[in-house]
Amino acid sequence: MDLELHRIGGTSDNDAVFRAYRRWAGTPMAIATVISTWGSAPRPRGSHMLIHAEGSMEGSVSGGCVENDVLSAAAEVITSGQTVARRYGVTDNSAWEVGLPCGGNIEILIQPVSEAGFAPVLFDAIDNARTAGQSIAIQTDLNTGRSTIGETNEENVFLNYYLPPRRLIVVGAVQIAQALTGFAQTLGLRPIIIDPRARFLTEERFPGATLDGRWPDEAITSLRPNMASAVVTLSHDTKIDDPALIAAVAAPTGYVAALGSRRSHAARLERLRNAGVDEMALARIESPAGIDIHAIGAAEIALSIAAGMVRALGQPKK
Repeated sequence: MDLELHRIGGTSDNDAVFRAYRRWAGTPMAIATVISTWGSAPRPRGSHMLIHAEGSMEGSVSGGCVENDVLSAAAEVITSGQTVARRYGVTDNSAWEVGLPCGGNIEILIQPVSEAGFAPVLFDAIDNARTAGQSIAIQTDLNTGRSTIGETNEENVFLNYYLPPRRLIVVGAVQIAQALTGFAQTLGLRPIIIDPRARFLTEERFPGATLDGRWPDEAITSLRPNMASAVVTLSHDTKIDDPALIAAVAAPTGYVAALGSRRSHAARLERLRNAGVDEMALARIESPAGIDIHAIGAAEIALSIAAGMVRALGQPKK
């Protein structure tokens, strides 16, 4: 197999799989993984589905197209302890039977959750790395079906990179931030709202979000944003937004954006230059924030920012 085909980034959708493992730990399970895709495949490489011996499942490998067949195969894997591979596509006789008429092709590896397959210790290693804000690579020998920590240049090895959990750090507890927080939670990002103005920063306005009342540069430096983090400034107050942007571009932040017009952004860039920020760092700031969808109102502006964030964080980074 082509090794580069499998050099992928883990998906945030796998978080539910890791949570299910913690609930089911100590019981017989199998894990299915999308290891190859061609054409309009419904799920990206690296997607997981965890299957309990009693038939419960979490996650998805095709959005529902082939799950029934994978469940049947997983039951056999749990019983036999042997890894199996399945390939589905429209050219297969079984394509319509398993419901994959979309024009794509996928290959799925189904392993027992055991030392001979996807060892239980790997779940803990992935969880520990992601909690620490680090990436981790898991390699699977497609000849033996056994997964281990690390990466190799050998053939017939599938590499899956698990990235840190995605975070959205919003500076400015304004109305747009309320809508953006809701989108972030739906998308599986942990929202953190920073605003030194206590009257704005309340749990009633931002349910489920982490609230941080420190000055933005102190808060962002402490939070250590990484490639899986987004920092968006919304306060319209230069005393709040500018220090936040300086701190954000000083870190390997995956997405940095600022609300405002092109004219206001030009003035902002000049202020940041005078504060010592170099041109390469300035170029990382997206403003006006988000994707141009002719947004009107707080909710639509938040939607455009969420779309820009997803586009940026979805780019593969090593």
